Amino acid sequence: MTDLIHRLPEVRGEIEAMVPMGDHTWFGVGGVADIMFSPADADDLASFLAATPADIPVFPMGAGSNLLVRDGGIRGVVVNTVRHLKTADVDGDRLIVGAGLHDAECARFAASQSVSGLEFLVGIPGTIGGGLRMNAGAYGVEFRDIVIEAEAIDRQGRKHVATPLDMGMAYRHSDAPADWIFTRATLKAEKGDVGAIRARMKEIIANRADAQPRGVRTGGSTFANPDGGKAWQLIDAAGCRGLQIGKAMVSEKHCNFLINNGGASAEEIERLGETVREKVAETSGVSLRWEIRRIGEDDSNNGRAG
Repeated sequence: MTDLIHRLPEVRGEIEAMVPMGDHTWFGVGGVADIMFSPADADDLASFLAATPADIPVFPMGAGSNLLVRDGGIRGVVVNTVRHLKTADVDGDRLIVGAGLHDAECARFAASQSVSGLEFLVGIPGTIGGGLRMNAGAYGVEFRDIVIEAEAIDRQGRKHVATPLDMGMAYRHSDAPADWIFTRATLKAEKGDVGAIRARMKEIIANRADAQPRGVRTGGSTFANPDGGKAWQLIDAAGCRGLQIGKAMVSEKHCNFLINNGGASAEEIERLGETVREKVAETSGVSLRWEIRRIGEDDSNNGRAG
């Protein structure tokens, strides 16, 4: 670990060693990350990536809401965007926000500026950067509908600017290069009635509370909806509602959510998810695609990556 730290460049942000990832993910599980780097700004991140040896793995992380870190932890560097990359400004008909800004924070900032069209963000548990990576969406709106352009930095420290078309945004997917770390997004900022905006946000929050598990450790929607179907319906039809492996459980309230009932391991959660996929494939012939990102090594330290 000392050798790894000595190989990293000096930064203006923070570098921490041996960070328990369970403290940084909504599931509350996961082993230790060798290093966590919280860049002070985009330039700090670019300099760090340009100067960090190419053999050191780098993994971006936002809110940790849609992330399952395996029990063996993460070798290399986790880049934490939520500590400093959280700016939000209005520039005419554009909203410019940092990638580390939580989606709900972005929705509330937009409402404070009488900006409409972003209300759906209040119902997405993640960050702007994560939304760009997976074209997150809810209530009939997706990131590709609101993004004008996104800014990112690649593993060599080079900066990129891309539109949704450039990134090939599709349902819960983008073709943005895997080594891009998003730093900022420019969003459409259409003026609206602040009363109507806040009413719509309140409605979304209420609907989410009624439909999704609350007060438990979960990672949000586990699987993407297949073409022409709903993942939760297939999971329910396969008899998986309430299914448990160890302390990991399929939610009784919404069976496209996996829950850490307290003391679950990442291995139990992942094995439960794979069991659900197998049962759905057996009953419907559909192969569900993980929406939750799985990274890191298993506890046997055999280097399995997600």
